[in-house]
Order: sequence, then structure tokens, then C-alpha cells
Amino acid sequence: MSLIHDPEAIEARLLLQAIYEGYGYDFRGYAPDLMERRVKTALAKSGMKHLGEVLHRVLVEPEYFHALLQDLTVQVSEMFRDPGFYRAFREKVIPVLRTYPHIKIWHAGCATGEEAYTTAILLLEEGLLERTQLYATDIDAGALEQARGGSYSPTQLASFESNYREAGGRANPTDYYTYAYGGMAFKEVLRQSIVFFQHNLVTDYALGEMQVIFCRNVLIYFGEELRARVTRVLAQGLCQGGFLCLGKSEHMPMRWKEFEELTASERIYRKVPS
Repeated sequence: MSLIHDPEAIEARLLLQAIYEGYGYDFRGYAPDLMERRVKTALAKSGMKHLGEVLHRVLVEPEYFHALLQDLTVQVSEMFRDPGFYRAFREKVIPVLRTYPHIKIWHAGCATGEEAYTTAILLLEEGLLERTQLYATDIDAGALEQARGGSYSPTQLASFESNYREAGGRANPTDYYTYAYGGMAFKEVLRQSIVFFQHNLVTDYALGEMQVIFCRNVLIYFGEELRARVTRVLAQGLCQGGFLCLGKSEHMPMRWKEFEELTASERIYRKVPS
């Protein structure tokens, strides 16, 4: 009787297990097809012949692991991405936020920070930024370092300005940044309102008593079990009546009775007061 197996699949699982045990990053519950593609991409970029070599380097070279992390995580973001979402946020969520004396917002999986700065701009225009604390977290320390700097490539300017206007922006986009070091740098009034720090949605506890949590285009990368676990973390982090904002390709399963749908098309949900 022959044993049929896929050596590459076994090596990929061993790699993810080694990353978890050695560094505490748990990718084992991510969507299998997604992780297979990312691992293959990492192997191709490494120039090594097989994943066994990658596994060995991960175990003995922390510096290599942190470089590999860039290939295993997705850092895709832009200012005012999905403008219709921000129009809905202004219309449906902002009026409720006005009723709070102090506002706490968590951007979970903030990547390089564009979405957090977008929220800061929106709140500034609505007169709410001074009483808001924004927390922006990600698993990737390198992405967070860029986010803290608040400086981005000038190639992002066109999409920023176009998205901003389509999202109902009320000023001139140039009011919010200056040109510096060959790119655009967001002004201090925006940067000082955001605290960036490392947080792992898969293994860490929730940040508590948030009025809003953004976790957009993150859950789609998780397998079903992990998605359910992270959704529980997000639910725990919201105050009663708080808002959870997901990405366009994500939705809240009907079994989650803690949430009611606020806008179907823009995936904004509200935690049902108990």
C-alpha cells in the first residue's frame, strides 16, 4: 500500500508551525489556498530550492524571518479606499459619535496606516478629532514603522485626491499634507491623534470599549474557524451600540446575534445593546 502525500504541502505546514512556535505569529488558521500562494511566492523570491531551506533559515535567522513576514502578510491600502463606505460612515455613524464626550476608535490590521489617516481627516472635518483617540494596530512591525512616519509615495496622490472628493471631502486634500523627502507627509494634527502599535488579532486580546472598530479586508484571509475567533475578539472590543466596519467582500454571518446590519452595501454593523 503506497502512501500518497504532497511534500510541499507538508513543508508549508511545518513552516507555519515553526513560525508560530518560534515567533508567536499564527498563520495556521489562515485560508489554506491563500497561504500556499504566499509561501510559494516567498520561496521564489528567496532563491532557495525548497521550503526545507526556508524553514531552516526561519529557525536560525530572526532577521530573515522578519523579511519573510512581508511576503506572508498583505499590506494593501490607500487613502479613502471605497469612497462609498466613507459617505455611509459620515451619514450613519458620525451622528451617533457626536453623542459621546470621548471617542475611541480601533483600526485592527491597519497595514501602513492609510486608513487610520483617512479616519483622522474625516473626524477633523466633522469637528470630532479633538475628542477622539485612534488606535491603529498590525502584526507587521515594518508596516507600523512606515505608518508612524505618516509619509507616503507621491504616486498615491492621484487616488487620494480622487477618492477624497468622491467620499464627500469638504476641503482641499492639500490641506492635510506637505511635500517632504520626495513624498507626501501628513500634518502633525493628524499624526498626533493616532497611536500605532503591534497587535496580533489571532493571539492577542481585544482593545476594550471602542465606539468603532475598523477591520476591513482582513477577515477574508482567514479560514472559517479563525474568522469566527477573531470576530469574537472584535465583538469583545466594542462598547454596547458600537460599530464594526468590515470590507466589501466580507459579511457578518447571521449566527452573530450580537450585531445588526446598519448598511448592507458598505458592511457597517452595530453591536446590539443588551
